[in-house]
Parts: sequence; structure tokens; C-alpha cells
Amino acid sequence: MAVQGSSDVLVDELYETTYRLRQFVEARLREMGASVARLRALRMLARARQPLRMRELSEMAGIAARTATSIVDSLERDGLVERIPHPQDRRALLVRLTEEGLRCHREAEEIDRLALAEATAGLDEDDRAHLRALLACVRAHTHD
Repeated sequence: MAVQGSSDVLVDELYETTYRLRQFVEARLREMGASVARLRALRMLARARQPLRMRELSEMAGIAARTATSIVDSLERDGLVERIPHPQDRRALLVRLTEEGLRCHREAEEIDRLALAEATAGLDEDDRAHLRALLACVRAHTHD
């Protein structure tokens, strides 16, 4: 059972489940020298299919600009991304995946997929559909 951190035990259990899922995946990714944060950045760059400004990457990944810079610095040191000049704005740099970054992204996505499949193996198709419907209901009541 989740530690009571809010006024609703259901919300606490949602947070605890999300936290545990992240830690579960994080442990699997760590074995290859990756992390959930690095995977998210690689994922956003791969999905964009074109180089991104740092601001765009931070917005897409839902992280602070400073955090994005830190992650990109780390990915660049490891040869997974590179910064290139913006073709129209001499002051701006874009970030893109290298070939090694594409390879690492594919490998990390597979590790993520396998870890999440293992974590949710106790749910059959009906369970999954029901849980998704319940979560959609919560999201529908929390929009701005």
C-alpha cells in the first residue's frame, strides 16, 4: 500500500505505481548505461525526425530547459547526439541524433518495451482495456 501523501488513497496508489514502474524500467536501462530521462530525450529526437532546438526538446519531453541541457550534454559526451548550427538563425543550435544515438535509442526502446511487458504481464486484454478507460476518465476530469 502507498504511503499516504495526499487526501486520496487512490491518488497515492497511482503515484506509487508510477514511481515503481519508473524504478523498474530505470534498473533495466541502467544495465546498458541508460536512464529513463536519457531514453525520453532520445525518443523525442527520434520521433521528431529532424533536429530540434533545445527549447523544443525540453517542451516535448516535459522537462525544464536546464535539465534538457544537462541531458543533452551527457548524450553529446557519449556520442549519441550532436549540436549543429541552425540553418536560418546563426545564434541558435539544433540537436540531432548520431548514428550511434539511433542505435542506442532502438536498444533502449526494446529494453523499455520488455520491462513494461514484464511489469504488466498480470493484466489480460480486458484488464488493460478497463484500466485504460478508468485512467482516461480521470484525465478527462483534470483538463484545464
